[in-house]
Amino acid sequence: MTPAPLAARLRVPSGPLFFPVTAYGPDGSLDLDAYRAHVRRGVEAGAAAVFACCGTGEFHALDPEEFERCVRAAVAETDGRVPVVAGVGYGTALAVRYARLAQDAGADGLLALPPYLVLAGQEGLLRHYREVAAATPLPVIVYQRDNAVFTPETVVELARTEGVIGLKDGLGDLDLMQRIVSAVRTEVPGDFLYFNGLPTAEQTQLAYRALGVTLYSSAVFCFAPEIALAFHRALATGDDATVHRLLDGFYGPFVALRAQGRGYAVALVKAGVRLRGLDVGEVRPPLHEPSEDHLKQLAQLIERGYALLEEETR
Repeated sequence: MTPAPLAARLRVPSGPLFFPVTAYGPDGSLDLDAYRAHVRRGVEAGAAAVFACCGTGEFHALDPEEFERCVRAAVAETDGRVPVVAGVGYGTALAVRYARLAQDAGADGLLALPPYLVLAGQEGLLRHYREVAAATPLPVIVYQRDNAVFTPETVVELARTEGVIGLKDGLGDLDLMQRIVSAVRTEVPGDFLYFNGLPTAEQTQLAYRALGVTLYSSAVFCFAPEIALAFHRALATGDDATVHRLLDGFYGPFVALRAQGRGYAVALVKAGVRLRGLDVGEVRPPLHEPSEDHLKQLAQLIERGYALLEEETR
C-alpha cells in the first residue's frame, strides 16, 4: 500500500483505532489462535484499523520471529477489511529489521516507537526516523513520548520526509502540540496526521480535539468495544452529554485504577480482555499482573461502564 491510501483510510476513521494485546498460552509462548480471535472480534466490533505489536501488544517482549508471526496473523485475520499498522522500535538497525519483517508479513504501515533508552538530540532523532522510513515503502507514523520528544522544527522536517505520514503524541504537552500543528500547517501544507497516543486517550481527547487532533488510540476497545464505540460516536456527533457521562462514570475511574500499578496501561487492559471471556494469557516480564483487589475493581468498572450505556438507551 502506498502512503496516500493508508493516510486516507486513517484520516476519518469509522471507529476506534484498535491496539490488540498479544496472546500467550499457559507456558508463555504465543497463542496465535487466541490472538487471531482477539483481532477478529475487534474488527467485527467496528475497529477502523489494527495496530499490531505496539505498546499494548507488548512489542518490547516479542522476538523478531514472534513479531512477524503476530503481524502476519493480524493481516490474515483482517483480510483487507481494515489496515494493519505494525510497531517497530529499538535502535536504528533493529527498527529497520522490524520494519522489513512487517513489510514481509503484509502490514500496511508502521508505528515507529521511541529508540531504546538513548537520549538523542534532534539531529540524531531525525536521522533515525528517516532511516526507518527509507527502509521500506510502508508509510510511517512517528510516536512522540519519553526519550523521543521533538521540536516543532523537527516535526516539520519529519513531515517533509518521504513516507512519514503522521505523529502520534504520547507526551501530553498541549502547548508543544499546538506549536507543532501550527508549524507543520504553515511550512508543509497538506494532510499530515496527528494522533492522541496517551494511555486511555479518551480521557484527554476533548482537549486534543480542540487542537484539531481527532485520531486517538483506544486500549479500552480491547476489552469493552461497545463503550469505546459509544464514546467515539459521541465525540464525532458532538454528543458531549454522553462523552461527559462516560468520562465521569467509567474512563476517569479506570485511569485512577490504572495509576495504581506500574505497567497497568498494558496489564490492566490484558486482564480486561480475560474478564470479558477471551483467555489471552498474562503479561510477560518485566510487566506484572494486577492484584486480586485491582482485578475486582476492574470487573466492577466494566460492569458500571456497560450500565452507563444502558442508561443512554433509555
